[in-house]
Amino acid sequence: MWDHIIEYLKDPFLVIKVQNFFGVTYKSNQSARNEQSEVLHSDRLERLNEENDVKQHKRIPSNISSSSQSSYDTDTSGDSGGKEEVECLINNKFWYYLFLLGTELGDEIFYATFIPFWFWNIDGAVGRRVVLVWTVVMYIGQGFKDIIRWPRPGYPVKKLQSKWAIEYGMPSTHAMVGVCIPFSILFYTIDRYQYPVHWGIVLAVSWCTLICVSRVYLGMHSVLDIAAGLLLATGLVSVLIPIVDKLDGILLTSQLAPLAIITVSILVIVFHPNADKWTPTREDTTMIVSVCAGILTGSWANYQLGNMSASELDPPYEIIWPSKEMLGCTILRTILGFCGVLATRAFGKSISYAFVCALLGKDKNELRNSENSLDNKNKIIVELSYKYFTYAMIGFNTTYVFPNVFGLLRIDRPTYYTEI
Repeated sequence: MWDHIIEYLKDPFLVIKVQNFFGVTYKSNQSARNEQSEVLHSDRLERLNEENDVKQHKRIPSNISSSSQSSYDTDTSGDSGGKEEVECLINNKFWYYLFLLGTELGDEIFYATFIPFWFWNIDGAVGRRVVLVWTVVMYIGQGFKDIIRWPRPGYPVKKLQSKWAIEYGMPSTHAMVGVCIPFSILFYTIDRYQYPVHWGIVLAVSWCTLICVSRVYLGMHSVLDIAAGLLLATGLVSVLIPIVDKLDGILLTSQLAPLAIITVSILVIVFHPNADKWTPTREDTTMIVSVCAGILTGSWANYQLGNMSASELDPPYEIIWPSKEMLGCTILRTILGFCGVLATRAFGKSISYAFVCALLGKDKNELRNSENSLDNKNKIIVELSYKYFTYAMIGFNTTYVFPNVFGLLRIDRPTYYTEI
């Protein structure tokens, strides 16, 4: 029974049914047809696929040109021989752009904006815990991808986005982010702030649902990938929430915390599971781990230097809604902070990339333009090193340098240093 359920959830035609439901239709592009292409829905496309398996006389071009569609991914092209090419039409732009927005909630741009904004303008104590939960969940999810090595949905699914296509698909780390970030925020704020909990639950469920459906809609994951990501993340979050809550105090107060954080973060990157081909998974994992290391180290520095003390009030706290003056400071903090993040990224990348290349005796421009492969060890070392240094700097500046600059400019958030 379980075999049948797994095969059903892996079925690419289930992905197509979801796409059909939200206004994506497939059409045949067979050269033998008339000028007017036939619109195909999932059931018709499935029958056509079975017929083509028998005929074995057509082939799929390596890509399809279209103003609103992406090409087939090379990782599944080898399985598509003898099958008829299909194109898809996006008939409902609302769902298309909504799901593009949803998938960005699990992307680097979201992390780079949401995490700093949260620390500068909302709550540092919740932020530290959420980042640590997110890091552990993502590391395990990314590691499973390169261990399991299941490809993303293949023919006849049309991928409407190709950014992560080279990575393996099982489990969906987007689905895992959809669980760990909103629900860890929910659990860490329920007893900390006074707000309608039911609205927090609605927001967390909506956030998670949007991310998960977007990945199927865009053709980047099977329903099984999503289900596995949800189950794995739910199990991890339920275990991590109480552990991280207690660990946060140790990481702030222990004299050995920075040494432990840096050592563990480097070790987990060095011993990250290797795939059988090059994928950006390990580099993305390095970025996540290094951001966490920088944030925790910066928070530790604040505490050790006496900048941080516990609030005199007991939770749950009343939410302080911003006045006009506070809103102006929030906007100013955000603009100056993001400019600082961009400057840190540019400076850190340039300096660290050149430095590691010099240590290896390699030309940085030649190495940067070389191919991405598991055999190109020097490029892997340089890429991982610069990402670790750069994003650790961003994390450290987010929680230590920039808040202190805000204090000097008198635009700091008064409660920032009382959030333990």
